[in-house]
Amino acid sequence: MKWPCPTASSRSVDDSQQPELSFEDALKKLEQVIASMEGGKVPLAELVTQFEEGNRLLKQCQGRLKEAELKIEQLRQAEGKPAKFEAFEVGRED
Repeated sequence: MKWPCPTASSRSVDDSQQPELSFEDALKKLEQVIASMEGGKVPLAELVTQFEEGNRLLKQCQGRLKEAELKIEQLRQAEGKPAKFEAFEVGRED
C-alpha cells in the first residue's frame, strides 16, 4: 500500500520498471539504503520509499543467491560428468 504524500520521492519502486542489477551492485545499493535509514534524518515519507526500495533489492539479492546455489547443486550432482545447465527461472516468494 502506498500513501499519497507530497514529500515522498517521485521515483517508482515498481519491480517491472527497475533494471536487473548484478548481485554485487544490488547488495551495495541495499547497504546504502540501510545506512541512510539508520541515520535517523530521513523524513517518514522518504523512509517508506527507502524501505520499499530496500525490500526490492533484498529480494533481488536473495534470488541471485538462490540461482547460484542451484547452479552449484547442479555441478555437484554431475558426479564428474560435464555439467549440463538448463535454463530455469527462480520464483518470487511473496
